[in-house]
Amino acid sequence: MPIQFFNNIKKAISNLDPEEARRHAERPIRLFLYADSERAYRQMEEFFAPPELSESRRAQLQHRIYRATEGFLPAERHDLEIYYEDSPHDILAPSNQVFAFRPDRPIQTIHQVLHHRRDLAIPLAVHIQPFREEVSQRIIKKVAKENALFALATALPDIVPFLSLPWAIGEFASDTALLTANQFRMAFLLAAANDRDIGYREQKAEVVSIMMGAFGWRALARELAGKIPLGGGLIPKAAIAYAGTRVVGLSLERLYRIGHAYTREERRLAYEDALQRGRTFAASLLDGIRAKNPAARIR
Repeated sequence: MPIQFFNNIKKAISNLDPEEARRHAERPIRLFLYADSERAYRQMEEFFAPPELSESRRAQLQHRIYRATEGFLPAERHDLEIYYEDSPHDILAPSNQVFAFRPDRPIQTIHQVLHHRRDLAIPLAVHIQPFREEVSQRIIKKVAKENALFALATALPDIVPFLSLPWAIGEFASDTALLTANQFRMAFLLAAANDRDIGYREQKAEVVSIMMGAFGWRALARELAGKIPLGGGLIPKAAIAYAGTRVVGLSLERLYRIGHAYTREERRLAYEDALQRGRTFAASLLDGIRAKNPAARIR
Protein backbone atom coordinates (compact mmCIF):
# COMPACT_ATOMS: atom_id res chain seq x y z
CA MET A 1 0.00 0.00 0.00
CA PRO A 2 1.29 3.52 -0.77
CA ILE A 3 2.77 5.27 2.23
CA GLN A 4 0.70 8.33 1.33
CA PHE A 5 -2.47 6.36 1.95
CA PHE A 6 -1.36 5.53 5.50
CA ASN A 7 -0.45 9.18 6.07
CA ASN A 8 -3.88 10.22 4.86
CA ILE A 9 -5.57 7.64 7.09
CA LYS A 10 -3.56 8.88 10.08
CA LYS A 11 -4.63 12.44 9.33
CA ALA A 12 -8.27 11.44 8.86
CA ILE A 13 -8.50 9.58 12.18
CA SER A 14 -6.62 12.18 14.22
CA ASN A 15 -9.96 13.33 15.65
CA LEU A 16 -11.57 9.88 15.73
CA ASP A 17 -11.53 8.43 19.22
CA PRO A 18 -12.82 4.93 20.11
CA GLU A 19 -13.43 6.26 23.62
CA GLU A 20 -16.48 8.07 22.27
CA ALA A 21 -18.13 4.73 21.52
CA ARG A 22 -17.06 3.35 24.90
CA ARG A 23 -18.59 6.33 26.68
CA HIS A 24 -21.88 5.74 24.87
CA ALA A 25 -21.87 2.07 25.83
CA GLU A 26 -21.18 2.85 29.48
CA ARG A 27 -24.07 5.28 29.94
CA PRO A 28 -26.52 4.03 32.57
CA ILE A 29 -30.02 3.04 31.52
CA ARG A 30 -33.10 1.87 33.42
CA LEU A 31 -36.56 0.90 32.19
CA PHE A 32 -39.56 1.30 34.50
CA LEU A 33 -42.54 -0.83 33.49
CA TYR A 34 -46.13 0.17 34.31
CA ALA A 35 -49.06 -2.25 34.04
CA ASP A 36 -52.27 -3.13 35.84
CA SER A 37 -51.92 -6.92 35.91
CA GLU A 38 -49.37 -9.67 36.36
CA ARG A 39 -50.06 -10.90 32.82
CA ALA A 40 -49.28 -7.48 31.36
CA TYR A 41 -46.05 -7.18 33.32
CA ARG A 42 -44.95 -10.61 32.11
CA GLN A 43 -45.67 -9.71 28.49
CA MET A 44 -43.45 -6.66 28.72
CA GLU A 45 -40.72 -8.48 30.62
CA GLU A 46 -40.66 -11.36 28.13
CA PHE A 47 -40.25 -8.87 25.28
CA PHE A 48 -37.51 -6.74 26.83
CA ALA A 49 -35.81 -9.75 28.49
CA PRO A 50 -36.45 -12.69 26.11
CA PRO A 51 -36.54 -16.19 27.66
CA GLU A 52 -33.51 -17.34 25.63
CA LEU A 53 -31.17 -14.98 27.49
CA SER A 54 -28.48 -16.60 29.63
CA GLU A 55 -28.77 -16.61 33.40
CA SER A 56 -25.91 -14.15 33.76
CA ARG A 57 -27.52 -11.78 31.26
CA ARG A 58 -30.84 -12.05 33.02
CA ALA A 59 -29.19 -11.28 36.33
CA GLN A 60 -27.71 -8.09 34.86
CA LEU A 61 -31.16 -6.99 33.74
CA GLN A 62 -32.35 -7.00 37.34
CA HIS A 63 -30.52 -3.67 37.58
CA ARG A 64 -31.94 -2.36 34.30
CA ILE A 65 -35.63 -3.30 34.23
CA TYR A 66 -37.99 -2.58 37.12
CA ARG A 67 -41.67 -2.97 37.77
CA ALA A 68 -43.15 0.31 38.99
CA THR A 69 -44.88 -1.61 41.78
CA GLU A 70 -41.51 -2.53 43.30
CA GLY A 71 -41.18 0.92 44.82
CA PHE A 72 -38.44 2.22 42.53
CA LEU A 73 -39.06 5.59 40.97
CA PRO A 74 -37.45 7.12 37.88
CA ALA A 75 -35.19 9.96 38.85
CA GLU A 76 -32.63 10.48 36.13
CA ARG A 77 -32.75 11.66 32.53
CA HIS A 78 -31.60 8.25 31.35
CA ASP A 79 -34.59 6.51 32.95
CA LEU A 80 -37.42 5.50 30.61
CA GLU A 81 -41.03 4.73 31.57
CA ILE A 82 -42.92 2.13 29.54
CA TYR A 83 -46.71 1.89 29.98
CA TYR A 84 -48.73 -1.15 28.92
CA GLU A 85 -51.58 -0.47 26.50
CA ASP A 86 -53.88 -3.35 25.57
CA SER A 87 -56.38 -1.34 23.57
CA PRO A 88 -55.95 0.83 20.47
CA HIS A 89 -58.07 3.42 22.28
CA ASP A 90 -55.41 3.81 24.99
CA ILE A 91 -53.16 6.18 23.13
CA LEU A 92 -50.15 7.46 25.02
CA ALA A 93 -48.22 10.15 23.17
CA PRO A 94 -44.50 9.33 23.40
CA SER A 95 -42.19 11.87 24.99
CA ASN A 96 -38.49 11.93 25.88
CA GLN A 97 -39.11 9.70 28.89
CA VAL A 98 -42.56 8.10 28.62
CA PHE A 99 -43.54 5.49 26.01
CA ALA A 100 -46.31 3.02 25.30
CA PHE A 101 -46.05 -0.75 24.90
CA ARG A 102 -48.61 -2.43 22.65
CA PRO A 103 -48.52 -6.26 22.97
CA ASP A 104 -49.66 -6.67 19.35
CA ARG A 105 -46.96 -4.28 18.05
CA PRO A 106 -44.07 -4.35 20.52
CA ILE A 107 -41.48 -3.33 17.91
CA GLN A 108 -43.30 0.02 17.69
CA THR A 109 -41.98 0.79 21.17
CA ILE A 110 -38.43 0.22 19.94
CA HIS A 111 -38.92 2.64 17.06
CA GLN A 112 -40.54 5.31 19.23
CA VAL A 113 -37.85 5.16 21.90
CA LEU A 114 -35.03 5.38 19.34
CA HIS A 115 -36.76 8.25 17.56
CA HIS A 116 -37.08 10.32 20.72
CA ARG A 117 -33.95 9.17 22.57
CA ARG A 118 -31.15 8.75 20.05
CA ASP A 119 -28.69 9.58 22.79
CA LEU A 120 -29.58 6.31 24.53
CA ALA A 121 -29.44 4.10 21.43
CA ILE A 122 -26.15 2.36 22.19
CA PRO A 123 -26.69 1.74 25.93
CA LEU A 124 -30.15 0.38 25.11
CA ALA A 125 -28.61 -1.94 22.51
CA VAL A 126 -25.94 -3.08 24.97
CA HIS A 127 -28.34 -3.95 27.78
CA ILE A 128 -31.81 -4.51 26.27
CA GLN A 129 -31.59 -7.23 23.61
CA PRO A 130 -34.58 -6.25 21.40
CA PHE A 131 -32.98 -2.85 20.71
CA ARG A 132 -29.71 -4.29 19.42
CA GLU A 133 -30.54 -5.21 15.82
CA GLU A 134 -32.48 -2.00 15.14
CA VAL A 135 -29.71 0.17 16.60
CA SER A 136 -27.10 -1.64 14.50
CA GLN A 137 -29.14 -1.17 11.33
CA ARG A 138 -29.55 2.54 12.07
CA ILE A 139 -25.82 2.96 12.61
CA ILE A 140 -25.08 1.29 9.27
CA LYS A 141 -27.66 3.35 7.41
CA LYS A 142 -26.48 6.63 8.92
CA VAL A 143 -22.78 6.07 8.19
CA ALA A 144 -23.49 4.82 4.65
CA LYS A 145 -25.43 8.03 3.97
CA GLU A 146 -22.63 10.13 5.46
CA ASN A 147 -20.12 8.50 3.14
CA ALA A 148 -22.34 9.00 0.10
CA LEU A 149 -22.63 12.67 1.03
CA PHE A 150 -18.90 12.99 1.46
CA ALA A 151 -18.30 11.35 -1.93
CA LEU A 152 -20.43 14.10 -3.46
CA ALA A 153 -18.71 16.77 -1.38
CA THR A 154 -15.30 15.94 -2.84
CA ALA A 155 -16.66 16.95 -6.25
CA LEU A 156 -18.90 19.76 -5.01
CA PRO A 157 -16.63 21.92 -2.85
CA ASP A 158 -19.37 24.43 -2.15
CA ILE A 159 -21.24 21.96 0.07
CA VAL A 160 -18.24 20.93 2.19
CA PRO A 161 -19.04 23.52 4.91
CA PHE A 162 -22.44 21.85 5.37
CA LEU A 163 -21.01 18.46 6.29
CA SER A 164 -21.67 17.45 9.88
CA LEU A 165 -19.08 14.74 10.50
CA PRO A 166 -17.83 15.64 13.99
CA TRP A 167 -14.59 13.68 13.63
CA ALA A 168 -13.61 15.27 10.28
CA ILE A 169 -12.08 18.47 11.55
CA GLY A 170 -9.56 20.54 9.68
CA GLU A 171 -8.25 20.12 6.17
CA PHE A 172 -9.55 17.01 4.40
CA ALA A 173 -6.91 14.33 3.94
CA SER A 174 -8.39 12.50 0.93
CA ASP A 175 -11.79 11.16 0.02
CA THR A 176 -10.69 7.52 0.38
CA ALA A 177 -9.04 8.14 3.73
CA LEU A 178 -12.06 9.88 5.20
CA LEU A 179 -14.52 7.30 3.87
CA THR A 180 -12.30 4.63 5.42
CA ALA A 181 -12.00 6.49 8.71
CA ASN A 182 -15.78 6.80 8.90
CA GLN A 183 -16.02 3.04 8.41
CA PHE A 184 -13.65 2.66 11.38
CA ARG A 185 -16.03 4.84 13.35
CA MET A 186 -18.93 2.62 12.27
CA ALA A 187 -17.00 -0.46 13.41
CA PHE A 188 -16.48 1.11 16.86
CA LEU A 189 -20.17 1.99 17.18
CA LEU A 190 -21.31 -1.46 16.03
CA ALA A 191 -18.96 -3.14 18.48
CA ALA A 192 -20.30 -0.91 21.25
CA ALA A 193 -23.92 -1.65 20.36
CA ASN A 194 -23.19 -5.39 20.37
CA ASP A 195 -21.33 -5.32 23.68
CA ARG A 196 -17.97 -6.18 22.10
CA ASP A 197 -14.47 -4.84 22.78
CA ILE A 198 -13.84 -1.47 21.15
CA GLY A 199 -10.61 0.01 19.79
CA TYR A 200 -7.96 -0.24 17.10
CA ARG A 201 -6.10 -3.03 18.86
CA GLU A 202 -9.25 -4.84 20.02
CA GLN A 203 -10.72 -4.71 16.49
CA LYS A 204 -7.47 -5.22 14.60
CA ALA A 205 -8.90 -7.76 12.14
CA GLU A 206 -11.85 -5.51 11.30
CA VAL A 207 -9.61 -2.45 10.84
CA VAL A 208 -7.26 -4.33 8.50
CA SER A 209 -10.18 -5.68 6.48
CA ILE A 210 -11.66 -2.18 6.07
CA MET A 211 -8.30 -0.75 4.95
CA MET A 212 -7.74 -3.54 2.42
CA GLY A 213 -11.17 -2.99 0.94
CA ALA A 214 -10.67 0.76 0.57
CA PHE A 215 -8.54 0.48 -2.57
CA GLY A 216 -11.14 -1.57 -4.40
CA TRP A 217 -13.93 0.89 -3.68
CA ARG A 218 -11.70 3.84 -4.66
CA ALA A 219 -10.62 2.30 -7.97
CA LEU A 220 -14.15 1.38 -8.97
CA ALA A 221 -15.58 4.76 -8.01
CA ARG A 222 -12.92 6.70 -9.91
CA GLU A 223 -13.29 4.51 -12.99
CA LEU A 224 -17.04 5.06 -13.16
CA ALA A 225 -16.90 8.75 -12.27
CA GLY A 226 -14.25 9.41 -14.91
CA LYS A 227 -16.19 7.77 -17.74
CA ILE A 228 -19.33 9.88 -17.40
CA PRO A 229 -19.05 13.57 -18.33
CA LEU A 230 -20.64 16.67 -16.80
CA GLY A 231 -20.87 15.33 -13.29
CA GLY A 232 -22.93 12.28 -14.19
CA GLY A 233 -20.30 10.12 -12.57
CA LEU A 234 -21.12 11.63 -9.19
CA ILE A 235 -24.10 9.33 -8.75
CA PRO A 236 -22.14 6.06 -9.22
CA LYS A 237 -19.29 7.45 -7.12
CA ALA A 238 -21.61 8.27 -4.22
CA ALA A 239 -23.55 5.03 -4.73
CA ILE A 240 -20.33 3.01 -4.44
CA ALA A 241 -19.37 4.88 -1.26
CA TYR A 242 -22.81 4.08 0.14
CA ALA A 243 -22.78 0.44 -0.98
CA GLY A 244 -19.24 -0.29 0.18
CA THR A 245 -19.97 1.17 3.61
CA ARG A 246 -23.27 -0.65 3.92
CA VAL A 247 -21.74 -4.04 3.06
CA VAL A 248 -18.91 -3.49 5.54
CA GLY A 249 -21.45 -2.60 8.21
CA LEU A 250 -23.76 -5.53 7.51
CA SER A 251 -20.85 -7.96 7.56
CA LEU A 252 -19.57 -6.55 10.85
CA GLU A 253 -23.05 -6.71 12.38
CA ARG A 254 -23.23 -10.40 11.42
CA LEU A 255 -19.78 -10.99 12.91
CA TYR A 256 -20.69 -9.37 16.23
CA ARG A 257 -24.12 -11.02 16.37
CA ILE A 258 -23.34 -14.66 15.51
CA GLY A 259 -19.55 -14.87 15.33
CA HIS A 260 -18.80 -14.93 11.60
CA ALA A 261 -18.94 -12.34 8.84
CA TYR A 262 -20.42 -12.57 5.35
CA THR A 263 -19.09 -15.12 2.91
CA ARG A 264 -17.82 -13.93 -0.48
CA GLU A 265 -21.15 -14.81 -2.11
CA GLU A 266 -23.15 -13.09 0.62
CA ARG A 267 -21.03 -9.98 0.21
CA ARG A 268 -21.65 -10.00 -3.55
CA LEU A 269 -25.42 -10.26 -3.12
CA ALA A 270 -25.45 -7.64 -0.37
CA TYR A 271 -23.38 -5.31 -2.54
CA GLU A 272 -25.78 -5.59 -5.48
CA ASP A 273 -28.69 -4.66 -3.24
CA ALA A 274 -26.74 -1.87 -1.51
CA LEU A 275 -25.59 -0.40 -4.82
CA GLN A 276 -29.17 0.01 -5.96
CA ARG A 277 -30.08 1.64 -2.66
CA GLY A 278 -27.02 3.85 -3.01
CA ARG A 279 -27.96 4.96 -6.53
CA THR A 280 -31.43 5.97 -5.39
CA PHE A 281 -30.12 7.86 -2.37
CA ALA A 282 -27.30 9.54 -4.31
CA ALA A 283 -29.64 10.70 -7.08
CA SER A 284 -32.07 12.26 -4.61
CA LEU A 285 -29.19 13.79 -2.66
CA LEU A 286 -27.65 15.34 -5.74
CA ASP A 287 -31.02 16.69 -6.90
CA GLY A 288 -31.53 18.28 -3.50
CA ILE A 289 -28.07 19.85 -3.48
CA ARG A 290 -28.53 21.30 -6.94
CA ALA A 291 -32.01 22.62 -6.08
CA LYS A 292 -30.74 24.42 -2.98
CA ASN A 293 -27.50 25.60 -4.55
CA PRO A 294 -27.74 25.90 -8.36
CA ALA A 295 -24.31 27.53 -8.42
CA ALA A 296 -22.60 24.48 -6.90
CA ARG A 297 -19.48 23.70 -8.92
CA ILE A 298 -18.96 20.18 -10.27
CA ARG A 299 -15.50 18.90 -10.95
